Amino acid sequence: MRALHAGLMTLILGIDPGSRITGYGVVRQTARGCEYVASGCIRTGNGELQERLQIVFRGVRDIIRQHGPVTMGIERVFMARNADSALKLGQARGAAIVAAVEEGLEVAEYSATQVKQAVAGTGGANKEQVQMMVMHLLKLIQKPQIDASDALAIALCHAHTRSSLVPHGLAMARRRGGRLRL
Repeated sequence: MRALHAGLMTLILGIDPGSRITGYGVVRQTARGCEYVASGCIRTGNGELQERLQIVFRGVRDIIRQHGPVTMGIERVFMARNADSALKLGQARGAAIVAAVEEGLEVAEYSATQVKQAVAGTGGANKEQVQMMVMHLLKLIQKPQIDASDALAIALCHAHTRSSLVPHGLAMARRRGGRLRL
């Protein structure tokens, strides 16, 4: 695992998995909050599923190598109306997770409700509300594509969760006489 040091900035990757479009967002978490680094979409085209999964794997791996995040947040699979779609989504999600783990990143999972709550203040926010809050929180001038916006929201959720866990972890580590590992 890549080492993290308290007080230093941390690069966080957010992934909104999909078998056709996988959104990604990279933010820099500092003592003052989060800053935008990069975002975009990995487009897999219309090939066979195994080829699209390979594109997701390689795309996530390349983003990690290009930007150097140390941790990744990814959306959990939800049960869609269509079981086949949910299975394909789960496989794309797995490809992204394997790419991250292969590159030494820690991976955290969040439900769509958790992401919406962290970014928009309500678990019932729609995609446009999340997109507007992402723009506001990261001081973006242009709207990112919706899949990239969702990925940035996941990265922000992960940053907020990490921030709230660090003080708790430090207190627990002090009680045990140990050190906190992130």
